[in-house]
Amino acid sequence: MSGPTKKPNLRRVGQPQPIQADALLGALPHPLLVIGEGLTIVYANTAAEDFFQMSAGVLCRRSLTDMVAFGSPLIALVEQVQRNGTTVNEYAVDLGSFRFEAPKLVDLYGGPVSEMPGRVLIMLQQRSMAQMIERQLTHRGAARSVSGLAAVLAHEIKNPLSGIRGAAQLLEAERTDSDRTLTQLICAESDRICKLVDRMEIFGDERPLQREPVNIHDVLDHVKQIALTGFARQIKFVENYDPSLPPVPGSRDKLIQVFLNLVKNAAEAIGEERADGQITLTTSFRPGVRLSVPGSQARVSLPLEIAVEDNGAGVPTDLMPHLFDPFITTKPSGTGLGLALVAKIIGDHGGIIECDSRPRFTVFRALMPMAESEASQGRQA
Repeated sequence: MSGPTKKPNLRRVGQPQPIQADALLGALPHPLLVIGEGLTIVYANTAAEDFFQMSAGVLCRRSLTDMVAFGSPLIALVEQVQRNGTTVNEYAVDLGSFRFEAPKLVDLYGGPVSEMPGRVLIMLQQRSMAQMIERQLTHRGAARSVSGLAAVLAHEIKNPLSGIRGAAQLLEAERTDSDRTLTQLICAESDRICKLVDRMEIFGDERPLQREPVNIHDVLDHVKQIALTGFARQIKFVENYDPSLPPVPGSRDKLIQVFLNLVKNAAEAIGEERADGQITLTTSFRPGVRLSVPGSQARVSLPLEIAVEDNGAGVPTDLMPHLFDPFITTKPSGTGLGLALVAKIIGDHGGIIECDSRPRFTVFRALMPMAESEASQGRQA
């Protein structure tokens, strides 16, 4: 009696090997959850473990209501999918959880699992990088608007101010002491307006940068020395540098201007009365960040990250969306042009800048390209 017939292997040579679904889902960069009856979590991929800072084994012993804030839009989305059996998307949702220090801005995608009635597949996509690029393009537009305004102001305001100041000086010689006080006030206010217009004229400078490879660590060391001998002498500086970082293509003087402004803002946020004030300067290499160039199909790599972090009071929440807009400031004597100028210079260098802030933690991150010779050869070991 012959034995059981062996089932032939029908896979031909060169045919792809079957891939396990878990391997595919685990490789996805976005958090995935499968929600069952009673809003229980029945599956979580690797990205979901990172997102919630909890292992899949622990997540699958919890309900969705245990993981997100009460009344979360995510719960309503899952219930809607279970009720209607249709796919639902929601964008720019603030997702809160006891696992997060602050709510995370995410896009939500939910749909039924056809072979598993009552179960819902949820995908979460954080918007941090997309928002960073979107905001940066907005910052550049705002800077261009100021550029046009600066050119008009320089011509239409500075010339009449010179005449007003000259007339006040002529009147001063013929007036009494009490009248001289008024003429001196006219001169002082005219000078103050001229200085403001001088600062705005910088925005009107549309000349292309004279680019050269710049060692960003030399720039940061120079900025630190200026700070320690002046406005930040009472503050501790910490350096977390990647010594193998390649050069940045750009203007050394303008990059000094950018990071001096950021360090000065950090020192002012900490204040002179704080004994534990600290500013951390960090450089790192982050491959994989690319920015589309408007008007073309080219994509620019931005692998160099330079960060300025402080433990000051933090940026008010209502100010965050407008932080790099011109004339936005919380300083009593501020003009609101410092960060707008920072955004313009970083944009002129082909980079982007963003800020994250909460009480006792604020960080400005500039993502920059690297010099072409380094970019063509790859990062040197």
